[in-house]
Amino acid sequence: MKVHTGMIGATVLRAALGGLFLAHAGMKIFVFTPAGTAQFFESVGVPGFIAYLVMTAETLGGIALLLGIYPRIVALGLIPILLGAIATVHAGAGFFFNNPNGGWEFPAFWALTLIVQALIGDGLYALKPTPLPGTVINPAIT
Repeated sequence: MKVHTGMIGATVLRAALGGLFLAHAGMKIFVFTPAGTAQFFESVGVPGFIAYLVMTAETLGGIALLLGIYPRIVALGLIPILLGAIATVHAGAGFFFNNPNGGWEFPAFWALTLIVQALIGDGLYALKPTPLPGTVINPAIT
């Protein structure tokens, strides 16, 4: 396999996205606590149990992206979390993220980068590359 800068870029993007999701999950779990996160969700009109689903998705999704486990599918699967954050918390705060309560600039950009990841591919060293119709997959580890 000949490596080119696009593959390196996809790998760097995948690792960055995975790290960001793990950081956000960690903040919800270890700083705000799961119960505190659920309480915040309820304060913005979202049922508290959704917080546990979000923390689980951010943790597992972050790990999957870092390891390259079906990265394209995982990237698309994480987009609803960010759209939900925009709809429930950030949209009313304006565009810029430095506005009080954080605007929707950052979560929208983050959602777009997930779309880009899904479009440009898994990158290098994916443990379970995303199967695409008509392609032959050579996993990093067999």
